[in-house]
Amino acid sequence: MSNLTELKGNWNETKGKLKQKFAILTDNDLMLVEGKQDELIGRLQVKLGKTKEDVHKIISEL
Repeated sequence: MSNLTELKGNWNETKGKLKQKFAILTDNDLMLVEGKQDELIGRLQVKLGKTKEDVHKIISEL
């Protein structure tokens, strides 16, 4: 996955792409809070039924 600074800088765009690709995701699912990146990844894992590595790969490919 992109480094955290890149991810945070482009998060609104990334969030929109994730919502387009996975309609099941909500704004609450995609809240990126400082220091809570692992929680965000965990939430996406549960919601999408993917592994941590899969979630990182999905985000890096957007």
